[in-house]
Amino acid sequence: MDSLDLQVLTQARDWHAEGQQVWLVTVIETWGSAPRPPGALLAMRGDGQVVGSVSGGCVEDDLIERVRNGERVARPSLINYGVTKEEAARFGLPCGGNLRLVQEPLQDTAWIDEVLARTARHELVARTLDLASGVVRVESAHRGERFEFDGTQLRALFGPRWRLLVIGAGQLSRVLAQMALALDFEVICCDPREEYNLTWDMPGTTFSKAMPDDLVLELQLDPHSAVVAVTHDPKLDDMVLLEALKSPAFYVGALGSRSNTAARKERLALFELSAEEIDRLHGPIGLDLGSKTPAEIAVSILAEIVAVRNGVNLTQKKLGSAMPESSGVCVR
Repeated sequence: MDSLDLQVLTQARDWHAEGQQVWLVTVIETWGSAPRPPGALLAMRGDGQVVGSVSGGCVEDDLIERVRNGERVARPSLINYGVTKEEAARFGLPCGGNLRLVQEPLQDTAWIDEVLARTARHELVARTLDLASGVVRVESAHRGERFEFDGTQLRALFGPRWRLLVIGAGQLSRVLAQMALALDFEVICCDPREEYNLTWDMPGTTFSKAMPDDLVLELQLDPHSAVVAVTHDPKLDDMVLLEALKSPAFYVGALGSRSNTAARKERLALFELSAEEIDRLHGPIGLDLGSKTPAEIAVSILAEIVAVRNGVNLTQKKLGSAMPESSGVCVR
């Protein structure tokens, strides 16, 4: 999941604390080309204000109108949209698209506090709602699980934010940080070199002057983490790679040419890294977009990170690039 769902829960909890009536709306099933996936979440209060999304906008408008007209469900209820071609067109769903939702009144926020606290500790949790009773249960979840709905219960996953650790505080890192923030990554920049770290002033990011390998161990990188080394200093870049390639991070890449990447892999092989771990390294980093400027290079790096996160084959790579044979799928 992305942090938008956590923002929805945070806002719903805050509205409830203010004494507002609040309903949560969850996408449980889609058919055809419905615009939002199962698990997508929206919170709505009694005056029609909403946060989050379950469609492209028209379904939200109808939900708001229902509440303003006094339709305020007191228990979890099912709502269907797009049953006919005409209704699908009316609500902005592509022809044949259908959307099935659960709308529930928010009566207790203790479970939201638990979800927010546990995801802040980088735990993956599942929230189960029993439609008959309205009872909510929060428990640990495992990688590979997905949203489930069996007709009587829905089980939605909530996980930590995607994290990007950038090694090096140069011009490329600044642009990379700005773009990563726009993509909803938590951004951490690390550079122990004083001539660089004294000028880092990127709002919304975290900065560390620690040695890169120490910081990797401190952060306890998980499958929601990506690492990019862009200092051009082998002492710093190699240090972080020695630890990051052993971690569960879904992406590890380093800036450099194909010849530099080959030399780097030879150096890494001198340490306690297996061939499989070394082969996880993405290099030259980024997709082949013909990038020249720092902004263009940042686009290519983030495009590759997003592709790997989404399990997309990396076809737009320079011939001879070092990269894993299969990018895999990182479960949200």
